[in-house]
Amino acid sequence: MGLTVKDLEKIQAKLEDAYRLELVEGEIIVMPPSGYESDEVAAEFTRQIGNWVRPRKLGRVTGAGAGFILPNCDTRAPDVSFVRAERLPRSPQGFAPLVPDLVVEVKSPSDRLATLRSKIDSFLQQGTQVGILVNPEERWVEVRRWQTEPLQLQDGDILTLPDLLPGWQLAIADLWAPVFE
Repeated sequence: MGLTVKDLEKIQAKLEDAYRLELVEGEIIVMPPSGYESDEVAAEFTRQIGNWVRPRKLGRVTGAGAGFILPNCDTRAPDVSFVRAERLPRSPQGFAPLVPDLVVEVKSPSDRLATLRSKIDSFLQQGTQVGILVNPEERWVEVRRWQTEPLQLQDGDILTLPDLLPGWQLAIADLWAPVFE
């Protein structure tokens, strides 16, 4: 028999947040720390969405520390997530028992693209509207939707999500970590 969300919470409490854990098909997955650049890109994505969402009261934006209990009983934590306000009027103290509307995964040096795509697709299969894969090493963004061909964007392109974030735009080139010389 696999582990449950309660088991995950007990183990996480004992680790005192030293590691980020996910529960996938009854097994605990230890998430290694991301690289500096990938975390900086995830923080920028979070900031860009959050700065649009909060003043308009469109919903909630969280980073990698916020977990979701999914309909298949997995507990996953995307690097960035967005949940529309009407679906989550108050923040839960623990894991959110729903599927986020948007998930973003940022590739770190230790990640495999196939694994990240699989994670995003798992969210999409359970009701997430949009999944975004960001690859800072190669400077591209992949927009994924359920049963639709992915769209790849690069520097010079603009990301919009009118169905989730009306009016919001993000220049892909603005995501990358700046170089100070």
